[in-house]
Amino acid sequence: MHRFFVEPNQIIEDEIRIVGDDVKHIKNVLRMNKNDEIIICDGHSNDYYCIINSIEGDYINTKIVTKKQSVTELKTKIYLFQALPKQAKMELIVQKAVELGVYEIIPVITERSVVKINKQNGTKKLARWNKVAESAAKQSKRGIIPVVNEIMNFEEAIEYSKQLDTIIVPYENAKNITETREFINNLDCKRIGVFIGPEGGFSLNEIEEAKSSEANIITLGKRILRTETAGLAILSLLMFQLEEE
Repeated sequence: MHRFFVEPNQIIEDEIRIVGDDVKHIKNVLRMNKNDEIIICDGHSNDYYCIINSIEGDYINTKIVTKKQSVTELKTKIYLFQALPKQAKMELIVQKAVELGVYEIIPVITERSVVKINKQNGTKKLARWNKVAESAAKQSKRGIIPVVNEIMNFEEAIEYSKQLDTIIVPYENAKNITETREFINNLDCKRIGVFIGPEGGFSLNEIEEAKSSEANIITLGKRILRTETAGLAILSLLMFQLEEE
């Protein structure tokens, strides 16, 4: 069943009105008709099973049949602090991170970041990344649309992460895979931050700053992973560990 997101104010008693780009998609791409069934999510882990009442020029009216709590969200919220990669890799990272259950993505400029972003093209990129996040949330049947936050420098990201319960920093020079396994297996917290470095990795100064903020420096094994691989590797481990029946 096709899935769409709406703002809570579009839900009025037992009806939901769909507006915006989804109207064209439902009419012209999916070619749905009156009485077809769809799922509408309010972005707060509530799923509404609906039937289409009417299809108008710029909106679609639906009637709620039943409401259920979304079962696709992890109880632990994962924040991905992703150092900006080269080229168009960020779109892939956003897409796959959303599929793997991330709660929020924070793009980070680090000492070794090659990408230079000014305010104008940064605003455009954020809009594009959030569009990718929305599409991935629909595809993976998420109960929320994870937000791609404003771009931060490393110091700002560390400060922002202090609100979280645990910080994880995979680092190519870290050792002892056994400790990593034990750490992942014993995770029990509400909010986790994951820092992923750029193509050149984190600088020693950044690792020391992370340590001073009580971050957990871990290894992901003996192989050197690309920045677009490292985040997906640790997110997969966390999803497997934190997923509930």
